[in-house]
Amino acid sequence: MKLIETRVVLHFAGFEPLDGAAHRARYERSAKQSAAVWGYLVEVGVPAAGSDPLSFEVTAGSGAAGGATPEARTDSPGWKTKSRIHMVDHDALVSRLRGGNTLRQIIAGFRSCAQIILEGGMRGYFRHAWRFGLFFLFPFLLTALAIALTALIAVLPYGLGFSPWHMLWSGPLALCFFIFAFLPFSERFHTLHLFADWKMAVALGRMDQTDFNDWLEDRAAAVRKALDEEADEYVISSHSMGSNVAAHVIGILLEREPEIFKGKRVVFATLGSAILQCALLSSATQLRARVGLIARCPEISWLDVQCLTDSINFYKVPVVAVSGHADAPPAKMMLIRVKQMLTREHYRKIRKDQLRVHRQYVLGPDLPAPFDFTLMTSGPMPASIFASPDEKRMPG
Repeated sequence: MKLIETRVVLHFAGFEPLDGAAHRARYERSAKQSAAVWGYLVEVGVPAAGSDPLSFEVTAGSGAAGGATPEARTDSPGWKTKSRIHMVDHDALVSRLRGGNTLRQIIAGFRSCAQIILEGGMRGYFRHAWRFGLFFLFPFLLTALAIALTALIAVLPYGLGFSPWHMLWSGPLALCFFIFAFLPFSERFHTLHLFADWKMAVALGRMDQTDFNDWLEDRAAAVRKALDEEADEYVISSHSMGSNVAAHVIGILLEREPEIFKGKRVVFATLGSAILQCALLSSATQLRARVGLIARCPEISWLDVQCLTDSINFYKVPVVAVSGHADAPPAKMMLIRVKQMLTREHYRKIRKDQLRVHRQYVLGPDLPAPFDFTLMTSGPMPASIFASPDEKRMPG
């Protein structure tokens, strides 16, 4: 098997309040963990000046990990791979969706909830991945319960037969409960952040918001430039909600240039993908069409990485077929276990935090495991080998 010497990576980050620089810093930490586990050398370069999306070079090579000089890292014998990483984050959209006062965010969140239910999204979630359906309902049920308790506190004196004038103190008390008790408690579950996530899901499904559509067009233009770089392999990776952004952006490019990937080795890797979060909405016709374009592109190998213990993905669900393209080549599923990547103590600490488990796809490992994000995007082996569980992740 020919090892990869040069690679271009377009990584579409998940729905997190992190800009490109923060995602690069995370990548560097994860790369160092991976290098220590597998025993190779890695150098993560500084961001390229003025790059948009933010890009940086990663040099990985064979050798004993730890203590090597920068010269040894770049000139060590054996294999050596240079990868140019382009971090396509959507922090600008996250910030916009999280803008406004708390009341406005709550109202907008429940509006999104209603839209998803009316468009058949919730029905689809429970049909294909009931745990994802519970993930959808949880923040709204939690907030609805808090609103009901707030109202109960406000009208309690009247309900007990006291004069309505007593509501002059019960009303402020109810408001204090909601602001100073419920809201801080709800942040443990990132409730308002999840409300914003569902607002974005509706926007990417309906494609009826000019600012979102213009932003996607801008990202498509930036990605098109990155694809002009020469490389042995092109990896288009995406995490969570970023998979919807990736599907739209790559779909836009394929619509305009059907031969854009001709002569290229391309791997489309969706990690904990949330494509069906949007594609199951009845209005998401454009997204579903773009999923079909990607699946039918002969140069693209689609690898869908899923995890049993991650409730925020569609485990064992064939994304291409469910998106309406049963006749198209399916994405190759790779089923992973987070507990295989982490020490027992580390896994025990995070297993009850579903958002943290969901982030593990793009974080560094404690142990050698079948899946490693850094190796897939910066290692010497073709990214497509991760689709075959028996293949080695490092050259022998």
